[in-house]
Amino acid sequence: MTDHNDPMAEIKASFFIECEELLESLQDGLQEMDEGSEDPETINVVFRAVHSIKGGAGAFGLEELVRFAHRYETVLDEVRAHRLEADSEAHKLFFAAADHLSDLVRASRDDLPMPVAESDRLLTSLEALLGDVSDEEVRPEDFEPLGVSLTLDLPDLGDLSDVEEAPEAEEPPADSWIVRFKPEAELFDTGNEPQMLIRNLCALGEATVTCDLTDLPPLESLAPETPYLSWTITLQSTCDEAEIREVFEFVDGLCELSIQRPGAALESESLPPLGPSVTAEIARPPEPTAAPTAATDPAPEPPEPAAAAAPPFPDDTAEAAPRKSKDGGAKSVVRVDLERIERLVNLVGELVINQAMLSQSLGEAGLSPHSDAMNGLEEFQRLTRDIQDSVMMIRAQPVKSLFQRMSRIVRESSAAVKKDVRLITEGESTEVDKTVIERLADPLTHMIRNSVDHGLESPEDRGKAGKPPQGTVHLTAAHRSGRVVIEVSDDGGGIDRKKVHQVAITKGLVPPDLPLSDNEIDNLLFLPGFSTASQVSSLSGRGVGMDVVKTSIQSLGGRISIHSERGRGTTFSISLPLTLAVLDGMVVNVAGETLVLPLNVVVETLSLGPEDVQMLRPGAFVVRVRGGFVPLYDLGVMLGYRPARDRHEGAIVLLISLDDGSRAALVIDAIHDQRQVVIKGLDDSFYRAPGIAAATILGDGQIALILDPADIIAAEGPLRGAELALTQGV
Repeated sequence: MTDHNDPMAEIKASFFIECEELLESLQDGLQEMDEGSEDPETINVVFRAVHSIKGGAGAFGLEELVRFAHRYETVLDEVRAHRLEADSEAHKLFFAAADHLSDLVRASRDDLPMPVAESDRLLTSLEALLGDVSDEEVRPEDFEPLGVSLTLDLPDLGDLSDVEEAPEAEEPPADSWIVRFKPEAELFDTGNEPQMLIRNLCALGEATVTCDLTDLPPLESLAPETPYLSWTITLQSTCDEAEIREVFEFVDGLCELSIQRPGAALESESLPPLGPSVTAEIARPPEPTAAPTAATDPAPEPPEPAAAAAPPFPDDTAEAAPRKSKDGGAKSVVRVDLERIERLVNLVGELVINQAMLSQSLGEAGLSPHSDAMNGLEEFQRLTRDIQDSVMMIRAQPVKSLFQRMSRIVRESSAAVKKDVRLITEGESTEVDKTVIERLADPLTHMIRNSVDHGLESPEDRGKAGKPPQGTVHLTAAHRSGRVVIEVSDDGGGIDRKKVHQVAITKGLVPPDLPLSDNEIDNLLFLPGFSTASQVSSLSGRGVGMDVVKTSIQSLGGRISIHSERGRGTTFSISLPLTLAVLDGMVVNVAGETLVLPLNVVVETLSLGPEDVQMLRPGAFVVRVRGGFVPLYDLGVMLGYRPARDRHEGAIVLLISLDDGSRAALVIDAIHDQRQVVIKGLDDSFYRAPGIAAATILGDGQIALILDPADIIAAEGPLRGAELALTQGV
């Protein structure tokens, strides 16, 4: 929680927001590495993310976070330097370390106890990868990952009387920078290292590094905590001063720093003139090319500096680095407090309501459709909709962050049940309302665990079935018909319907003599307390099953369905609204009550004739639609507004589409119009009747209920497949 009396609180809060973005980049990079990416920039991104978190944590004195991140980045640096070959087991360890780094960030942010024991366990495993390599040892080859060759000829530190000053260098090119850098003792206390800073700086171009030994005392007088060295770097690069300062962003105030062009370098008084020194020529090598076919082949031309220079280490520029827009150009990002966005959304909702009221008032006034007032109203409606769409886009976020959290769930769950499981994600850029994403985390976590624990077979059983030992869980997201559909599927054994049916009978959930279709048996999984687990595990089998998931999804105005094939796997599909604020609705009248149905589920409207309706049995009707038959439901009867009737000729019917591809027909009394309505959630003190999703305020101030037709039909109970088959002979 932010302390408004602490001047550093806002900066610290910004750091933790950047940490979330860095952790996302870290997960992306590790995923690419695990999939076999050999792009050097991938490991650079991973290393930079950890290094950036460490640098910021050091600035705020988060010692445990610095300690873990420091050792983690050391191992990653060995991978980056090609001194450590990361295999699949190493990748698993890197993922575990990234997960723990996320825990440390969260614990630091929320002032929770630090999981030191887990840090020590992971650090032991990480250091086991290093073997005899120690990051405390500074070697010339440390610069190899950046294409750097460094040679130092150090004098005898016991006697500096014979050290000659470095020869006068040639005049640097005009596009060079002179960077003079001297660390203070506090820089080392925060976990930062000059070696890393200079390396990151050298990534910007070709550099000559000169180390000043003026203040270095005899060996017997050295104090370990005192910095004696300073550096002057001549950097030839097309970068600007801001990019150079980004390298030193997290050590601002912890060092003396001067950045100037060559002509102004002698005017600087921020650092003392150089005394005894050693100089290293640091140059980026040419891009790797195929070996020449003959000795006479010309050498490749050196690349342009801008193309040769790798991107600077954003040590810590998660937001400073501009993001790319769709057309390839840079776009800036502004952080806005969520409360301000929520207030804006609420105001837009009120604007929509007032626009509806104005429309109704002008409509009742009997004005000509071509009058200036009606033309102005039409323009006002268009602007209102554009504003509403724009505001909804502000609240929309990609599901990527949610999917990354599920990657961790898969890793932890598979380890708990000793299964080898791989998660494949698709549609991570699909955008959903932020509120939907936050409330979807818990049900999605339960579904992923259910797939790993129940859906996938053990490696032995998979081998017997002719499947690879590694099981696969697919997590996908996509926009369909104005809604977002998220699917969790596995390549496991599918639902054992005989077992499910028997468990339901044993628990008294269904009568023994009731015949059920495959779809109805699958839906038994959503009954409260239903579980097929033969023993309690740490993941599932405690009587809290998929009914919790279904309840959570329904509270979001969504629906969940199952498709399973024995021996091939199971797919759970979640259909959710894109936003929880505004929807396009059809306003109808049923038994004197005004109701709203989501427009995206309505396929068409019908008026029933004498030959259109057939009765299968008392209370069960179907309607003929284009040579087929669709079950017919009286909305007024299902909601308890009126008693059932035997005839429906002349009634108005809405043909709706359900998530599983089937259709149904709803009998209503009248259609008022189509309009945008503002969703107002019902308080928990209201009775949660099946099919009542929310409420809204109409243009005349009347409150109308927003219905979920699929939920109403599910509660009513669809017609049996056998009954529908009988209609073919009607």
